[in-house]
Amino acid sequence: MQELPDLSENSIDLILTILEEEKEISCALPGNGILHIEKELPYLVIYRRKPEDRGTKRFITSESSYLVIGTTNFKDYQRLLFKLADKLSAKLESYLLFEIFAGPVDSTCVNIKAPAKKLPTSLATLKEDLQSIDQVFKGLSLDVKILDTPHRHAEGDEDLMSIEDAKNCGAVLVGLEIPPIYRDEENVLYPVFFRSFKDFLIKALHKSFFDFIRIQTSAGVASLHALGRKNLKQVVFDIDKQLTEIEKSFQFLWLVSPSNIYDIKEQFFKSHYEKVIDYHYRLLPVDPDILKRKLFNLKIEDIDDPAMSFLFREKREELDMQISMLGQRGTKNFLYDSIRLYKGVDDNLCEAARNILYQVPEEDETLQDDILDSKDFSSLARREFDYFKEQDENFKCKVHIRKDVNVMMVSQGELYIPQDYKMNRVEAEALIQHEVGTHVLTYYNGSRQPLQQLSIGLADYDPLQEGLAVMSEFMVDGLTANRLRILAGRVIAGQAVMQGGDFREIFRLLKMEYGFSPESAFNITSRIMQGGGFIKDIIYLKGLVMLLDHLKENDDYESLLAGKFGLKHTEVIKELTDRKVLEPAKIKPRFLHSKKMNEKLNLIRQGLSLPQMICK
Repeated sequence: MQELPDLSENSIDLILTILEEEKEISCALPGNGILHIEKELPYLVIYRRKPEDRGTKRFITSESSYLVIGTTNFKDYQRLLFKLADKLSAKLESYLLFEIFAGPVDSTCVNIKAPAKKLPTSLATLKEDLQSIDQVFKGLSLDVKILDTPHRHAEGDEDLMSIEDAKNCGAVLVGLEIPPIYRDEENVLYPVFFRSFKDFLIKALHKSFFDFIRIQTSAGVASLHALGRKNLKQVVFDIDKQLTEIEKSFQFLWLVSPSNIYDIKEQFFKSHYEKVIDYHYRLLPVDPDILKRKLFNLKIEDIDDPAMSFLFREKREELDMQISMLGQRGTKNFLYDSIRLYKGVDDNLCEAARNILYQVPEEDETLQDDILDSKDFSSLARREFDYFKEQDENFKCKVHIRKDVNVMMVSQGELYIPQDYKMNRVEAEALIQHEVGTHVLTYYNGSRQPLQQLSIGLADYDPLQEGLAVMSEFMVDGLTANRLRILAGRVIAGQAVMQGGDFREIFRLLKMEYGFSPESAFNITSRIMQGGGFIKDIIYLKGLVMLLDHLKENDDYESLLAGKFGLKHTEVIKELTDRKVLEPAKIKPRFLHSKKMNEKLNLIRQGLSLPQMICK
């Protein structure tokens, strides 16, 4: 941050020159003031430093255009505001100076001090949103008023500029007086309420600012999402890095899967489906207590950007549950946390699973030809890697063929293949798009984003990730009857383990009632029982159902591949992309925007059912 020792004419001219040439500036000003403008917007949010005013400044510091007025040389700040408004209003037709300040301790009214006739819709939008405070935060009983007064500042303060000066420089002055309900009488913040209230207020302000921009100015701002900061504060990147380091210090799926799966299978089949030997797990490479201490030492509360604060708090809660589960492997508590982590199985999902299993018979896989082994699949994967490398020369990925894995998986962007894996060519081509064309691809795209969380995965990213992966199988005509049945069987098994079913009971349920082969029933059951009850596998069908519903109304498939996040994050991702914080996907799957894909998307919009997705 540049530091200016004074606000002389020369210093103000320097600020204006920097803005003219670079369109952005961040500098320290006299009296502990700050000017931050990172893109040419027709407004400036203003706060005046005051003693015993905790929290109020933080309402503005997540803005891309703000001024903190220091405690000295107020007349110099007035001159700076006049010249800023004069210069930018000439370009953008108008310039809004929006000051935020705290009201008296006992106040119960939010006062919008503004020229009511000049900004009717912008002020009405702000008032309407602020009036919902009582619905969002129960029991506050705050009123909201628009006061058409020439003095738009806190009581006892000077005007930022006279109304006449404002007219001369093309500025519009608005003041927002907020009752200090976010702190107590001793000037101590209520931290949880303050965070929620701040996020609520910022959203309301942005809607009003966007209305002002759209009606009163010539600034080409595409959406209100674009109003947030483009250049995130360093604390965001520091916490992003630390969260990523914590997650990368353990491979969650690897550590909750059994290391002796082949022995378990051999004994179970030898005993005619009776004997289930104990699951053995890999030693933990981390101490859960130390990880948790690191996790909750992260000062996420210091992040004022609402979008980033929301994403990081969610991720901390998810990591907390995963770390707890590592220490609970083989116990009932593991199952309980698994249900919390993956949100359980609802009746609608179970009904969808049963419909698939009753309508779609299992196919005889012994009649299939052109069978590929793990080495053949590895070659197919490397072919796909070459396709990605053509799009981005920086792309890299490794393939591991292992005896000690019971399922194909992508972990931290690398592909793991069971040594004894066999499949026919159609299934292999589909699985390539599932594992490489989705999981490896989104990991890489996320790794090219400035936020590392987009490669590791935001909280609850799994349903969309697996929904996209299964959808990719459908897009390349590889979603078979047996594959869809397995996804449905995993939901049935998930419900059964939640209801107390053990290994043998769930195996028999799948084999006897739903017609699964012993091999398929074992694979589903062994996965759902790992750790003591791990219901992650329900998210494949759950994610597919969610994605089908989403694609019926939204035409944004490519944007879903920009990293690892959930459908609930799409608005936040769009906001961060509009703000130029995030970038579009670097690499894209082979099938994207093909004629076949467009035809299939049209079928989805016409109401394609799950059983109808089978490719014959």
